[in-house]
Amino acid sequence: MTGTAAGARNTTGGDTVSAVVRQWRAVHPELDTGPMEIIGRINRCSALLQQAEDAPLRRAGLSRAEFDLLGALRRTGHELTPSELARETFSSGAAVTKRLKQLTERELVERRGDTRDRRVAHVRLTDAGRDLVDGILPEQLAYETAVLSVLDPRGRGELAGLLGELLGRLEGRLDALRA
Repeated sequence: MTGTAAGARNTTGGDTVSAVVRQWRAVHPELDTGPMEIIGRINRCSALLQQAEDAPLRRAGLSRAEFDLLGALRRTGHELTPSELARETFSSGAAVTKRLKQLTERELVERRGDTRDRRVAHVRLTDAGRDLVDGILPEQLAYETAVLSVLDPRGRGELAGLLGELLGRLEGRLDALRA
């Protein structure tokens, strides 16, 4: 599939990825740029959304990664170990440890040792941490609603369904692709 009608239709828009795809097609017309049209747009949308949506977090003095940890504790509603937090936030154990140290110093989370295994820590939100998450979340959701308002409700539903299907398949498959 090199330069099919569907592929050409996807690159006629005025977005940045359209220009990149046109350039690659000029250099390598024999290559199928279809994957780039999807993955490139997902990556570009992600970068743009994070730049703007991180504004409430920056005002609160949080990074996206720190908010993800706080959010994981808030939405699960119970204590988590650092390894559970790493799984919840798709982060490395070392990164979680570093972030937890910063959040503990700010008194947004508390750590307590396990009574049976001193190597295990349990982390929970403090009242200040819970209040911070609950205060930022409505602003975050309002921003996301405004961003998505450019799509009609049916389009939002279709996009959510397609992204959910892609994510579900990738979550089980990417490790195999890396090998």
